[in-house]
Amino acid sequence: MSEAMQTAKTSPRIRVQRLLPNANVPKYAHVGDYGDLAADLYAAEAATLAPTGQPGSTHLVRTGLAFEFPSTHGALVEDRSGLAVKGITTLAGVIDPGYRGELKVVITNLSAQPFVIEEGHRIAQLRIVERIQAIFEETTCVDETVRGAGGFGSTGV
Repeated sequence: MSEAMQTAKTSPRIRVQRLLPNANVPKYAHVGDYGDLAADLYAAEAATLAPTGQPGSTHLVRTGLAFEFPSTHGALVEDRSGLAVKGITTLAGVIDPGYRGELKVVITNLSAQPFVIEEGHRIAQLRIVERIQAIFEETTCVDETVRGAGGFGSTGV
């Protein structure tokens, strides 16, 4: 059995309901053994994002879709690199398995120019993730590592 066929047998099945007739079901641009990690999400409405620092630079864009994830999976809404390079980024993109409402994408314009989103444009990517429920154990200290407490920029530029 090929790797692609094996993947198809183990892929989670996610039901999608169109809430608007013009909504587009997510699609992977590239599939198969070296396919994409995330599927494209499409705008179900037009929107104009004002330049950064102005009212309207962040907008909630409708996809017109509701998802039924299995209890074992959820999703993350991620930037599209072609939009991110233009200063268009997504925010607040965690979709829990129990959520059944419409998926709306929070989009912010970080550029100095207005940005127009047309109905049907690819606005973000939906990355399916396996849900892992951790156990958080409080402690009085954590083990030391080579990196230690070094954070942003600690390894140089």
